[in-house]
Amino acid sequence: MRKINDKTGGKLRIIPLGGLEQVGMNITAFEYADSIVVVDCGLAFPEDEMLGIDLCIPDTTYLRDNIDKVKGFVITHGHEDHIGALPYVLKDINVPIYATKLTMGLINRKLEEYELLGSVKEKIVKAGQSINLGLFRIEFIKTNHSIADAVALAIYSPAGIVVHTGDFKVDYTPVFGDAIDLQRFGEIGKKGVLALMCDSTNAERQGFTKSERTIGGIFDTLFREHPGNRIIVATFASNVDRVQQIINTACKYDRKVVLEGRSMVNVIETAQELGFIKVPENTLIESEEMRNYTDEKMVIITTGSQGEEMAALSRMAQDLHRKIMIKPRDVIILSSNPIPGNEKAVSNVINKLEMKGAKVIFQDVHVSGHACAEEIKLIYSLVKPRYAIPIHGEYRHRNAQAQIAEDLGYDHDHILMLHSGDVLEIDSKGAEIKERVSVGRVFVDGLGVGDVGNIVLRDRQHLAEDGIVVIVLTMEKGTGQILAGPDIISRGFVYVRESDALLEDSTEVLEEALDNLSEKRIYDWGRIKSNLKDVLSDYLWKKTKRRPMILPIIMEV
Repeated sequence: MRKINDKTGGKLRIIPLGGLEQVGMNITAFEYADSIVVVDCGLAFPEDEMLGIDLCIPDTTYLRDNIDKVKGFVITHGHEDHIGALPYVLKDINVPIYATKLTMGLINRKLEEYELLGSVKEKIVKAGQSINLGLFRIEFIKTNHSIADAVALAIYSPAGIVVHTGDFKVDYTPVFGDAIDLQRFGEIGKKGVLALMCDSTNAERQGFTKSERTIGGIFDTLFREHPGNRIIVATFASNVDRVQQIINTACKYDRKVVLEGRSMVNVIETAQELGFIKVPENTLIESEEMRNYTDEKMVIITTGSQGEEMAALSRMAQDLHRKIMIKPRDVIILSSNPIPGNEKAVSNVINKLEMKGAKVIFQDVHVSGHACAEEIKLIYSLVKPRYAIPIHGEYRHRNAQAQIAEDLGYDHDHILMLHSGDVLEIDSKGAEIKERVSVGRVFVDGLGVGDVGNIVLRDRQHLAEDGIVVIVLTMEKGTGQILAGPDIISRGFVYVRESDALLEDSTEVLEEALDNLSEKRIYDWGRIKSNLKDVLSDYLWKKTKRRPMILPIIMEV
């Protein structure tokens, strides 16, 4: 193992490129001299006002501008908010990826879909191993989370050690694998840790997060209480341990299992191939085979626990699923808590399911994968960092962790509340935000990446709220004489058949405006369009208190 000595007297630069203003889009660059190591590369899902947007990925301009320094991506675990942007970012920043076995398996699924598999260098690492990347040494430390094979990172640089927890919780009885390696956190703490970058997602919650294994007993009770019903369980596709417990319970009660939802099938297939989930023979069946079994012999594990419109459970609730129809005696278990912002979507799905006569169970059938306050205190006590840098989550989540650090005796100067784009320069002598780099969200819309910006989104919002009015007129070339029009075409503004008077009056307003322009001998298209747009906008606002998008079109003959 190479020993790193500080011969340059430089400082470590920590640059979060995303993930500090919302849950998702996690990516952080660590830079020392001519070496940059990037931790995670995740996506975020669009907010309600981002009409038509499929995904948001981080702006990696800084990495592209410093591509010669970038040594690789180091990934903590296989959730979308930590790996989802890789297929997009790797097209411009094709550097090696380092991840654990299951995480790499899920990454490979993505790279294969985007025809990048084989063109990217990969290395699978195990918890306890270290890798050298430029002037950095990265050690992988076993943790627990709601997906198997999650790790924390000890990042050794010439300026000191930074411990990055990734998403984690302390689970002494995990469903798969070993418990978190608290001993190693303590050993690294004794070496002297410059900074701790700790998961903040559950920092507002007191106490400890329950073990994933406790959910197994709850499923057992629910299956036992509903022996004659078909059971449908909606959960996160990536929660392999949860799926394992559902399958175990189904086998105990002699039920067959169907997996529904593309992401669910992909993740479980990958986990099976790599040995992270064990499914007894003849347990899984295809949805087409369900007709061969009675309802009391069936369990369906599906995506859609967050009310996602296109997910399998939402399609079932709306009678849009091609293979599965909700029946009046179905028991539907939502084994997740709504992510902040998804509450309404989840409520809508529950209402639709219950209107079909199904029984929906959604309370106390989930445990979080993130550390609560007491677990965060435990990590701080073991690592004993000089500086606390709360990460992962909205400001309120990170602020709650800052309060925990303060309760543990850290003063304000040693609690660093960063924002995406901040460049933190840090060493044993001090820490200071020196500058900012370009960051933000790049929108993915269909096959387009980055071709939809804030102006396009603003136009979409405008169209969605007030509709569009098109003014069409024909002018004679040279003379500027109006040969036809103006005609008005309306979409999403008013119902034309019931608004004849409004549109006729609007046409008269435009004709008057054109007469005024003609008298002033104004034939410039730009000025004509601008004038017509302003005149009609003012008139419609007075009459309707709405401002539709107005698009003048002039044809010349």
